[in-house]
Amino acid sequence: MQLKKINEVRRRLMQNITRNVGKSHANRGIVLTDANEITRILVSRPNDRLGNLLLITPLLQEIAHTFPNCKIDLFVRGGAAPTIFAHYGFVDRIIMLPKRPFSHLFTYCKRWLSIRKKKYDLVINVEKNSSSGKLSALFARSKYKFFGEVSEDLGKQYPDYNHIAKYPVYNLRHFLTTLGFVRNKKYIAPLDLKLDAVEVAEGAAILQKMTDNNKKTIALFTFATGNKCYCETWWADFYSQLQTRFPDYNLIEVLPVQNVSQIQYQAPSFYSKNIREIGSLIANADLFIGADSGIMHLAASVHTPTVGLFSVTNIRKYEPYGKGSLGINTNETSLPDTISAIEKLLKAKQLHPQSA
Repeated sequence: MQLKKINEVRRRLMQNITRNVGKSHANRGIVLTDANEITRILVSRPNDRLGNLLLITPLLQEIAHTFPNCKIDLFVRGGAAPTIFAHYGFVDRIIMLPKRPFSHLFTYCKRWLSIRKKKYDLVINVEKNSSSGKLSALFARSKYKFFGEVSEDLGKQYPDYNHIAKYPVYNLRHFLTTLGFVRNKKYIAPLDLKLDAVEVAEGAAILQKMTDNNKKTIALFTFATGNKCYCETWWADFYSQLQTRFPDYNLIEVLPVQNVSQIQYQAPSFYSKNIREIGSLIANADLFIGADSGIMHLAASVHTPTVGLFSVTNIRKYEPYGKGSLGINTNETSLPDTISAIEKLLKAKQLHPQSA
C-alpha cells in the first residue's frame, strides 16, 4: 500500500512537470504532402500491462493503413510486447524498458538512448497523460512529432471518444488533418492479437481436451487486480445462476498467473503463462465473461464476444471493444439482469454467428 501511494505521488509529480512538454509539429506550419515519405515511425507506450498494450492495436492498424510503406518501432516497458505483436509484420523493433529501472539502470539508460540513435519520420506518443511517453517523443529525433494533444471538439463529435483504444486514433486523425490529410472517417479497427490458423486449431484442441464434448462454451476469468476483483461470494452466486440458466453450455475457467480461483476451481480450468496460448483457447469459446482486466481485453482481441464486469473503473473508458462485446456496471445492473444480457448476446451469436 505504501509503495502504491509513493508511485501515485511520483506519477502526479511527473505529470505536473511534463504538462507542457512538447508541441506537435502541426503547430509549426509543417505540411506533409505525401504519406509515402513516412517510412520510419516510433510509437511510444512505455507501459507493461497486457491490457494497455493490446489497446494500442487499433492505433497500430490505423498507422499501417495510413502509411502503407512504414515500419514501426515500439517503445514499451516489460517483456510482453514481442509475444503480443508477434504477427504484426510492420512492427520492426521493440524497445523494452525494464519493469524495475533502478534494478537494471544500465539497461534502462541504454534503451532510452537507443531511441535517440535512429532518426524517424514520425514519432507518436499514444497516451496523452503519460509523462514517459511525452518525454520519449521529445527525446527522439523526428521531422514530425505528435505528443498526444487533445482537441476539445473531438469529444463532442464522437460519442465513443473516451474509450482508451479509440481516443489515440481520433487524436492522430485530427493531428494528420493539420498536416494536410483528409480526415479518415472509417470504423476504428478492433483490438487484434492476430492469431493464425495453427494457433486457433491448437486452442480448439485444448478446449476439446478440457470438455470432451461438442457443446458450446462460456469461458470465465474470475480474477482481477485490486478492488476490481469480485469476491468469492459474488462469484459463487453468479456461477450458480450461469449453471442454471445455461445447462447446454460448458463453463470453463481461465486462471490468472497467480493460479487462484474465485469459484474454488469448480469448473474445468486452464492455466498458462503464454498469452497467445490463452488467447487461442478463448478464441474457441462462444462467450467470455470477466471483470475489467488484461485478460478481458485479450478476449476481445481474439474476437470472442466479451462481457466485462465493472464496479470501480470507468466503463466508458475500459469496456471491452469488439463485435458482440458488452460492458456491464454491476453497481447499476442486478445479477438477474446481467444474466439476461448474457443470454441476449448468446442468442445474437446463434442467429448471426459471423457478426456477433
